[in-house]
Order: sequence, then C-alpha cells, then structure tokens
Amino acid sequence: MVEPGADRRWRLRHLPVLLGASAALAAVAAVVGGVTGGLTAAFGAAAGVGVTVLSYTLTTVVLARADQVNPQLLLPLGVGLYVLKFSLLGAVLVAVASTGWPGLIPLCLGIVAGVAVWTAVHLWWLTTVHARRPQG
Repeated sequence: MVEPGADRRWRLRHLPVLLGASAALAAVAAVVGGVTGGLTAAFGAAAGVGVTVLSYTLTTVVLARADQVNPQLLLPLGVGLYVLKFSLLGAVLVAVASTGWPGLIPLCLGIVAGVAVWTAVHLWWLTTVHARRPQG
C-alpha cells in the first residue's frame, strides 16, 4: 500500500516525455513512409508507432495503478498484459498479412522504431531526469 503522504504520481511522470517523443517519431515515420512508399506506407509506418505507443501506455498506466493498490498485483498483471498484448499483436499482424495490404512492412518497421525510441527515451529519462530527483 502507498503511504498517505507519498507522491502518487511518480509512476507516470515519464509518460508525457515518452508520448512527446513518440508523437515526433510518428510524424517522422509518416514522412519517411510517404517519401519512400506513398500514402499507404506513410499510414502504415505511423500506425506502427501508434500500436507501440498504445501498448506501452496501457502497460504503464495499468501497472502504475496496480502498484498503488497492491504491489503484489504487479507480477500477475504484468504477465497477463504481456500475454494479451502479444497475442493480439500476433493476431492483428496475421490478419493484416492475409489481406496482402502493401502497408504491412512499413507497419512492422513503425512498430520496431516505436519500441526502439520508447525504450531509448525511457532509459534516458531514468538515467538523467529521474536519477536527479531527491529521494525521500
């Protein structure tokens, strides 16, 4: 349980920075996709970044709330979300691939870019911004 005087928002402080970086990446991905493959590739690349952002944001919010309520919920909810998200992602990618949609490769590249940028910015935030915060 969270102590009565504790800062309840610390678990989500990094989210605006990550969302901002992801929005910038989605714009860059759309431009690169548009230049290299047209409108379909632009949409696919930006949508791929969006899939990653949606997935990671969902996990961040759910686990932050679980940690507030009862830290013992973190492992089961984390594993459950992991299984659910990867099952849904696999199903969506298989469904999209079966249609022959030409934006599939840009979509996948957008997902990869989203994961890389989200992870890099999160690591940056943890090692610089969060590390400088006074503990206690």
